[in-house]
Amino acid sequence: MRTTRLLAIISLLIVSVAVHAQQTKKYVLVIHGGAGTILKKNMTPEKEAAYTAALTDALKAGYAVIQSGGSSMDAVEAAIHVLEDCPLFNAGKGAVFTHDGRNEMDAAIMNGKTLEAGAVAGVTVIRNPISAARAVMEKSQHVMMIGAGAEKFAREVGLTIVDTSYFWTKERWDGLQQALKEDSMKAVLDHDGKTSFRLGAENRDYKFGTVGCVALDKAGNLAAGTSTGGMTNKKYGRVGDAPIIGAGTYCDNKTAGISGTGWGEFYIRSVAAKTISDLMEYKGLPVAKAAQTVMDKIGKMGGDGGLIALDRNGNLAMPFNTEGMYRGAITADGKIEVKIYK
Repeated sequence: MRTTRLLAIISLLIVSVAVHAQQTKKYVLVIHGGAGTILKKNMTPEKEAAYTAALTDALKAGYAVIQSGGSSMDAVEAAIHVLEDCPLFNAGKGAVFTHDGRNEMDAAIMNGKTLEAGAVAGVTVIRNPISAARAVMEKSQHVMMIGAGAEKFAREVGLTIVDTSYFWTKERWDGLQQALKEDSMKAVLDHDGKTSFRLGAENRDYKFGTVGCVALDKAGNLAAGTSTGGMTNKKYGRVGDAPIIGAGTYCDNKTAGISGTGWGEFYIRSVAAKTISDLMEYKGLPVAKAAQTVMDKIGKMGGDGGLIALDRNGNLAMPFNTEGMYRGAITADGKIEVKIYK
């Protein structure tokens, strides 16, 4: 009888230790490659393998920086470079097309130690917009630059400039042609009888390919970055949440680093990333609860998408309210986790 009880106690202790170990798993790098209607039935094995490989390469690139004692800023930039250079994602090389057949990209990066931040919007010839965002932060007195001015600045600080044809991909071009056919920008009459336009639910992208990364380095500093090509068929110089500090990107060592992906207008209206940080700082919520609270709010407002968040202790959250989100993380001891579907 005593032996049975002893075995039961030992078994409970083993389970308790295993659960504790799982709860205290420390993540040092988290990435996303977009959220949306991502269904396994619509994914070929080859495409799934390609996405998994790209996400894994990005995690390895950022992790190598951290392992060598590099900064979280360097790790974020390295990881996002991999995703910007991959045509699978809606950032850099894989950026979607605007209504006018252009590629207009946005990006932001933020240093959790200093709260310094940099962003660019509407750029068309900068190969890696995340590097332009960092240059704005470190080599100018500003936080955001847009369009031609941002491109002129990028040239002056020596960033890689490419011809606009570099960003052309058949898949994205075909996506624009389909969107033009299904364009749901419908004229409605407002109360004055004047013609105005309403962005209907049918107009949004159903696979948001924005990329993002949050890193925690060996010095305990966080950094977060986001890069995107925006929305297919966007008009009028539209800018989403990714380059807006506090909306799609935010980072503070006291709380967490956050990067969002989804229907940007709702992330802007809810100041999503900063609200997560505030819930942690002022209400004491853990990162998972804070992130889910904001994601729930976005959903109630009518928006969809997802986000990644990593706190100073290496705890992560990856909530999303879509059918899937390209996402991955790597632990301090190098264990890689990559997921796509819900």
